[in-house]
Amino acid sequence: MAKTRVLVEFGMGTSLRREDYTEAAKRAIKDALWHNSVSVAELFDFPKDAMIIDAEVGVAQPDQVDIAALKAIFPYGQPNIKVTQGGLDVEKPHAAGRTVIANAAVIVSFDMERA
Repeated sequence: MAKTRVLVEFGMGTSLRREDYTEAAKRAIKDALWHNSVSVAELFDFPKDAMIIDAEVGVAQPDQVDIAALKAIFPYGQPNIKVTQGGLDVEKPHAAGRTVIANAAVIVSFDMERA
């Protein structure tokens, strides 16, 4: 058996006021997940728990992200979360603070034989 990628989705999330990197990352993952309604597990006749989910999230301050909170988003499957340097912090022009922007890629794979 080999890990075979079957789905990739991308998302973006923000924290407009609180400068919350975890919340921006959660919103980016949810944005990616909400873009797809494909039942990939059923398509390949696998249980949903067999889904291998690799999510990579980019934010300006990766050390500020609670990875356990991101894993809790996934109702099934085996989520692996990687937080990297990326995203964007946008300074507010007329007030203190910044808007936090996160980008996410969510990849779903299964252990399966290649054709």
